[in-house]
Order: sequence, then structure tokens, then C-alpha cells
Amino acid sequence: MKPTIEVAAAVLIREGCLLITQRLPQSHLAGMWEFPGGKRKPGESLRECLVRELREELNIRVIVGELLETIEYDYPEKTVCLNFFKCRYGGGDIQALGCQRFAWVRPDELGNYRFPPANRSLVKKLRSGGG
Repeated sequence: MKPTIEVAAAVLIREGCLLITQRLPQSHLAGMWEFPGGKRKPGESLRECLVRELREELNIRVIVGELLETIEYDYPEKTVCLNFFKCRYGGGDIQALGCQRFAWVRPDELGNYRFPPANRSLVKKLRSGGG
């Protein structure tokens, strides 16, 4: 049986743009773009996970809002359960600490970036003005 990985990710909008990050070269799905976040640790809530991950990966604080979407996706080696939360920027000097790069992009520009298959339905929804 494959392991299931629980992930919290931020749909962070600032001045009409979304924050996306590029995965590290040595990571699963290296080089692809994603909404920032990460794996939930034992005993940690999804919201706590998201606050911690964005602090560790980008050196920013976020205010976690509503759950926008949950997507379960089967990769050959594991299943991921992605929980996407609408977030507000809460401060901090953004830095690419746990990712290659970051970008602020308009929703209609999301199609210019390569996202993991698990993110495709959310990307489509955001591009069409949903979320």
C-alpha cells in the first residue's frame, strides 16, 4: 500500500497576483511550479503547517483563511492529499529559502508555468476567475 502525504498549500493573493514557487532540483517533481506549502507534521494542524512552511520556505508570515479546495492525487509511489487555503500576506521579507525561485503572477499567467498534475484543476479554476 502506498503512503498518503497530507499537504497544506497557500493560495496567497497580493495586489491581484498569486504567489507561486519553483520546486528544488533534488525534490519530487523538481523544477515544477506550485503553490507554496508543505507536508504536515504529526500533531500539527493544517493551518499550523502552512504558517510554519511559509516561514521556513519564504521567510513570510501569512494569515490562513478558508479552505478553498482539497485534492487527492495518486502518483505511482505515493498519494498526496493537497489542502489549498486562501491566505493573506502578513509580513516579512520574502526570500527563496526552500525553493529555487518565487514569482507573483496574475491568474491568467498561470498557464505559462509547469505545475504538477495534482495542481491542474485548481490552476484551471484560478485561471477562469474561480477561487
